[in-house]
Amino acid sequence: MPAAFSEVTFVKIRDELSFLLTNRVPRQWLTRLMGRLSPLELPVLTPAAIGLWRLFSDLDLSEARKSRFASLQDCFIRELKPGARPIARDPATLVSPCDAIVGACGTIDRDTVVQAKGMPYTVTELLTDAALAQVYDGGQYVTLRITPTMYHRFHAPHDLEVEHVTYVSGDTWNVYPIALQRVQRLFCRNERAILRCRLSSGTPIALVPVAAILVASIRLHCADVLLHLKYHGPNEIPCRARYDKGQEMGWFQHGSTIIALVPKRVSLCEAVREGQRIRVGEPLFREAR
Repeated sequence: MPAAFSEVTFVKIRDELSFLLTNRVPRQWLTRLMGRLSPLELPVLTPAAIGLWRLFSDLDLSEARKSRFASLQDCFIRELKPGARPIARDPATLVSPCDAIVGACGTIDRDTVVQAKGMPYTVTELLTDAALAQVYDGGQYVTLRITPTMYHRFHAPHDLEVEHVTYVSGDTWNVYPIALQRVQRLFCRNERAILRCRLSSGTPIALVPVAAILVASIRLHCADVLLHLKYHGPNEIPCRARYDKGQEMGWFQHGSTIIALVPKRVSLCEAVREGQRIRVGEPLFREAR
């Protein structure tokens, strides 16, 4: 019992410190500072910093395409060796667009979804468009949290076309579970991009990459701009970009979240559960054919 109590206490203290250090600070200032520091190429300090990072985390670089990195950002946005992420080829299966931990997931009930127990938010506010939100009402959603040590690039869950991108400037709250349990409507307050997509079958889906503290930089190949806190371009970005299933769509500069929304005729795969670790290419949704 004492050992168990000690472990629980340690986890609580760790979570409290994480929340205080990443949310009770000037988040946007720190995020911009990270944006300046992480790309710096420092031949002596970069390997030492990455080595220290590996020592105190679960960072695994064995699948990385290259073994040396010019900067911390170069490590964050690393590519993987060919074949490191096999793609499920079943035509009815939509795969995970990223490596992640599955967060809240389930049915979109009267425009409402959950970010954590007892913390609802509306799809209309997330997407900033009531008509678009209505398309997914009664459908399914899943929150995919990308931790800082994970692979940060994201890929097409199926053969699809990106029809439009909406950029929403916002805050940079930490997206760890303790913040999701305390900050109401967090995903609706953070900076994000809303990708309106259509599968080859004609089925619409929405992918919403959400930025967070020390991230706030989303690179989309289809938009050809770096979306970040200093971006002052148009919020509505028309585009027509086709992707094959598993093809890279963009990346985060650090780690954050992607929320995927699908309509009624698409369902979550039975094996998908909250807390599960999932990787690019593994089954996520299944489309009725």
